[in-house]
Amino acid sequence: MNSFNHYAYGAIGAWLYGVVAGLEIDPERPGYKHILLQPRPGGSLASARARLASPHGEIVSAWRSGPRRFDWEIIVPANTTATARLPVPVKASITESGKPVEHAPGVTGIRRTKDAVTCQLVAGRYRFTAEWTEKK
Repeated sequence: MNSFNHYAYGAIGAWLYGVVAGLEIDPERPGYKHILLQPRPGGSLASARARLASPHGEIVSAWRSGPRRFDWEIIVPANTTATARLPVPVKASITESGKPVEHAPGVTGIRRTKDAVTCQLVAGRYRFTAEWTEKK
């Protein structure tokens, strides 16, 4: 009988949740009171979906990427906040549930850098769509 309780299995799971799906604990605000959402798509992986049961409720990160497009569904549970980092170019056009991200309810602190757009989220459900014309 081989044991399936091995560190390697846990490490793979942690990588899938933390890197691929981008669900991470904020070390400055533990216990999922503040969530860091920062998926890192790459290679031939075109989509990922993860759900995590936290003490405050379910956290969801579901993304799909294509040529010059990134779609991301997020659920931030009640009584929590999140920092979301969209891995898109600085000039990407971003909407949340069809509205320009700058005017979307619950989205604040938008910051654009060369390879990402970061924003702060209150509890709720979000559907981001980012599109751009030039190569990333």
